[in-house]
Amino acid sequence: MTLISSISGIRGTVGGEPGNNLTPVDIVRFASAYGTFIKAASKGRKKCRIVVGRDGRYSGEMISALASSVLNSMGIDVYDIGLTTTPTVEVSVTKLKAQGGIIFTASHNPAEWNAMKLLNNKGEFISKEEGDKILALSKSGKFKYSAWSSIGKVIDFPVMNTKHLNQVLSLKLVDKKAIKGRKFRIVVDGINSSGSIMVPRLLEMLGVSSADIKVINWKPNGKFAHNPEPLPGHLKGIVAAVKKHKADLGIVVDPDVDRLAFVCEDGSFFGEEYTLVAVADYVLKHNPGNTVSNLSSTKALKDVTEKYGKKYTASGVGEVNVVEAMKKTKAVIGGEGNGGVIYPALHYGRDALVGIALFLSHLAHEKCKMTQLRKKYPDYFVSKNKIELSPKLNFDAVVKKLVKDFKGNEINLSDGIRIDFTEGWVHLRKSNTEPVVRIYAEARKEKTAESLAGKLIPYLK
Repeated sequence: MTLISSISGIRGTVGGEPGNNLTPVDIVRFASAYGTFIKAASKGRKKCRIVVGRDGRYSGEMISALASSVLNSMGIDVYDIGLTTTPTVEVSVTKLKAQGGIIFTASHNPAEWNAMKLLNNKGEFISKEEGDKILALSKSGKFKYSAWSSIGKVIDFPVMNTKHLNQVLSLKLVDKKAIKGRKFRIVVDGINSSGSIMVPRLLEMLGVSSADIKVINWKPNGKFAHNPEPLPGHLKGIVAAVKKHKADLGIVVDPDVDRLAFVCEDGSFFGEEYTLVAVADYVLKHNPGNTVSNLSSTKALKDVTEKYGKKYTASGVGEVNVVEAMKKTKAVIGGEGNGGVIYPALHYGRDALVGIALFLSHLAHEKCKMTQLRKKYPDYFVSKNKIELSPKLNFDAVVKKLVKDFKGNEINLSDGIRIDFTEGWVHLRKSNTEPVVRIYAEARKEKTAESLAGKLIPYLK
């Protein structure tokens, strides 16, 4: 069906024919290429080590075991965290002084998908240039495996889940006392993956009573109860549960726990775009600084940043691009409008666990309900559309035509094309994670945003 190689990793549908899907042949090929790359980048080291972890997908154990065996065959030791989150693997790379890391997760993609997300020795996603080298190696097939006497081994290391949670709690702006004092009643949608274990544990460590935590979709077996992308249309279950249990809020994560969305006490959506906005408001209040989000994220973050007299920067879509811009601008908080919070005080990676801790600290300090907190921020509407990427579509030609037809407007070509109109903006780009073209638009009113998106969609047909 589909195999995609991008800055978001090697991802595809599991099974089928090699080269067109994520099969054992492809896993061996890409794991060999990554192992070769890591060894070349770690010249002088007698033994390299790589951290691996997986989300709750049914195919996760098989893929993780196969890739780990390949790395062992190249003389690399593997520290296996087991069932975990993407941000946990990221912090583990530096904590264990490893030379790299792999997370086996297809993030928000459906259950038939899986992926290999590749990290560098800083626990950050590899750059496009590094990714291109690994892809070139995978095509060359020039791999060298170790003799029997120098193969690596797998070391099970599940303790990193607890260590990551402790790191979150140790952050200066995480106010455990204030959170405990609010006696929050919370519903968690664990989407039958890692979040069903990690999020409740975090809440209890933050002082939320276990009796006040209700978990739905709690079994981490990878059989997702609904489409795993945390969008309103997929979250009827938690909306009903929040109302039924008279909860103060609902928490939603994706399968690998790097995206975060909230449901208000009345069952309305806080808005995944506003997860980062609210967390940034809290961080900037205590530590004023610059912020970054991507070109497809709400303008509300810019408004909040400028309220504190600091600079906002828009980057290309993708965690790698956001992190690069954050480092350049020395941003104190950043992320993506899909509910991804990046807080460099802990690490440069989207982390829903950090996001939850900071958000609850903020809500506790504000001493208000979720709906009241949401009203404190500028009200924009983001229209999110996607169209299947046809092999016949010449995307570059589409972009050139749009530049010509809308030349009187502000245009950004750093990632697809974003056009800023007086009443809002539209961003059109090829996805890094699915065979689709995404068309996002934002304006003060829903009809206006949809109208703006409607100006560009015909160009794709």
